[in-house]
Amino acid sequence: MSSFARTDTSILGRWWWTVDRWTLLALGVLMIFGVVLTLAASPAAGGRIGLDGFHLAKRQLVLVPLAAAILVGTSLLSVKWVRRVAVLGFLGTIAVLVVTLLVGTEIKGAVRWISIAGFSLQPSEFIKPTFAVTAAWMFAAAKDEENSIPGTWISAFLYTVVVALLLAQPDLGQTVVVTAVWAGQFFLAGLPLILVAGLIVLGVVGLIGAYFMLPHVTVRIDAFFDPQAGDRFQINRSLEAFMNGGLLGRGPGEGTIKNSLPDSHSDFIFAVAGEEFGALVCLFIVALFAVVVLRGMSRIWGENSLFVMLAAAGLVFQFGLQALINMGSTLHLMPTKGMTLPFISYGGSSLLALAFGMGMLLALTRRRSSLEENL
Repeated sequence: MSSFARTDTSILGRWWWTVDRWTLLALGVLMIFGVVLTLAASPAAGGRIGLDGFHLAKRQLVLVPLAAAILVGTSLLSVKWVRRVAVLGFLGTIAVLVVTLLVGTEIKGAVRWISIAGFSLQPSEFIKPTFAVTAAWMFAAAKDEENSIPGTWISAFLYTVVVALLLAQPDLGQTVVVTAVWAGQFFLAGLPLILVAGLIVLGVVGLIGAYFMLPHVTVRIDAFFDPQAGDRFQINRSLEAFMNGGLLGRGPGEGTIKNSLPDSHSDFIFAVAGEEFGALVCLFIVALFAVVVLRGMSRIWGENSLFVMLAAAGLVFQFGLQALINMGSTLHLMPTKGMTLPFISYGGSSLLALAFGMGMLLALTRRRSSLEENL
């Protein structure tokens, strides 16, 4: 039973009866799975780099309560404050991205991380949710007849800046996600079909250019299509983990593939779930992601505010696309890409950014009166 009565007019009381509790529950269960799977995968991953067995798990577990607080705290915001916080976050993240390119740490040929107070921060994780909301505001402003703001052009300019900074790292995966979300919002805002065709052509040209200009992209695509080309060690071990797990899995902590799978705690944590908990649990995890995506879309069905509709659609599409890319890569349904599984993979920046993004989604999809819309 709920601890809040429907007559409770406190902030938490109003929040409880207006927030999408099914989405909140699904996100909470995903966080729990993240804790369990991080505990399962971190000893092997930590041992390979000379750390204490549960060092990585301890670092992640410290951030889980903070992520939960960010998610709930952000979901309490009004629509206006979601917009304000997202825009300020976007501008701040752009500044940090520039600084990262200048003084960031290079790992595996990419400059994506910067150390702040002993915490390794990946700014590109935060640019995704903040840019989705900022772009939605600009698209909505362009449709507002009372304003003369060239929102579409401003959004296109901001998109160009974001993509330029991401490609300078380079980070093609984040670029693809940002591009897909922005293009989807542009389409929902009323993009002419001729421009839809133009964006598709540009996307194809961009991927072809990345194949020929970025060596790591070339290796991954070649390895996907040709088993004899490139290094397929991780994907082969990942598929082996799913075969070992079968329907019910080998049991918690009983997996062996994680001992030789370098990214078992991050990009390939879904393979750890497959080996230790089996296909049924993996399908349940997929169902949780589906709940978040479908509930998010259903809550904005018939939404009167164009900004709320575009911002929520961008956030939920981004969440679902990231999960799809991670699981698809792990199952060899697409070329591998270093992208975390939302709320499950190890990674502090990803965890906190996703909590912020999903908090904004919950805030935007709350049931509120016309008076509350402007608070």
